[in-house]
Amino acid sequence: MSDTEMAPAPPTETAERALAAPMGLFVYIILYGGMTVLAGVVAFKQVQLWPSQLAVEAGIFPFLLLVVITSTIAQLYGQRLANRLIWVGFLPLALSAALIYLVLSLPASSEMLEFRSADLSAFETVMGQTPRILMAGPAAYITSLLLNVWIFSRLRGSGDASTIGLMIRGAIASASSQALDSIIFVTLAFYGEFDITNLLIGQVLAKVTLSIVLVPFLITFGVRAAQWLDMRETR
Repeated sequence: MSDTEMAPAPPTETAERALAAPMGLFVYIILYGGMTVLAGVVAFKQVQLWPSQLAVEAGIFPFLLLVVITSTIAQLYGQRLANRLIWVGFLPLALSAALIYLVLSLPASSEMLEFRSADLSAFETVMGQTPRILMAGPAAYITSLLLNVWIFSRLRGSGDASTIGLMIRGAIASASSQALDSIIFVTLAFYGEFDITNLLIGQVLAKVTLSIVLVPFLITFGVRAAQWLDMRETR
């Protein structure tokens, strides 16, 4: 047999297109991985939702983007693919947790100990989360996002929805899933350490408010952006 006969045939344009993901899906998958990691980092800070007195941990902002991304993918590419992305999202979560543990375990340089001890202490405080919080985060993540996609897809019914319908579905699904997210996270992370009633009520109200005010517009924009990216790719 000659070398020519043994060499694999070059992929055809049809095969390449079959293997390639739509550009909108590709972009959102990359953003999704980044937001899963970022949510756990910025959650250390509590922010006030002006002009109210409601406060929420800042991780809600990247987490709401996860809601928007999974809802957009469910709308354009199917509920099954959105659910698969949620489960695969455990990969960057697990890898980032392992790397954070490794970095915290390694000794700091002598220069940092001598000249930047305050920075080192702040870094260890932010990154050294308790095991309960590390357990509560993924549990709330998987449950609430799967619920969001399920509600969002079920409310769609048959056929394509209007823009108003898309916004209403997004608000209902996000508000419901964010309420459950707060209940799971606060209970697993802090129950038994102090009275969690006020914290739980505040978190639910804040997250539901953000879900109703922001998510409908973000999902509408997300769907339009993905469609625009996919159309550009096919030109």
